[in-house]
Amino acid sequence: MSKKSDFNIEKIDDLIHSRLRLGIMAYLANAESATFSELKAVLNAAAGNLSIQIRKLEDASYIKVDKKFVGRKPQTTTRLTTKGRKAFSQYLAALTDIVGNTLN
Repeated sequence: MSKKSDFNIEKIDDLIHSRLRLGIMAYLANAESATFSELKAVLNAAAGNLSIQIRKLEDASYIKVDKKFVGRKPQTTTRLTTKGRKAFSQYLAALTDIVGNTLN
């Protein structure tokens, strides 16, 4: 059984710990990449809010964003970076540790 002194909420990455950003990270962790439209649909997100959250993750170098035209339509594709994959893994480990402490 873990001691209360092992409980450390500071391990949680606040950048990832929002519903939409967590959803983006989790989806990209299981996909090589995803288009903006794909993320919008799977996360049931408004375009404006999704754009803001993608930008925050991109600014932290957690995701890479590629923009190009397919035919005459713009297409935004996102993928996790190595730094993002590591941060997500650490986030999950910290969350598991914290939740595990509450169950013991």
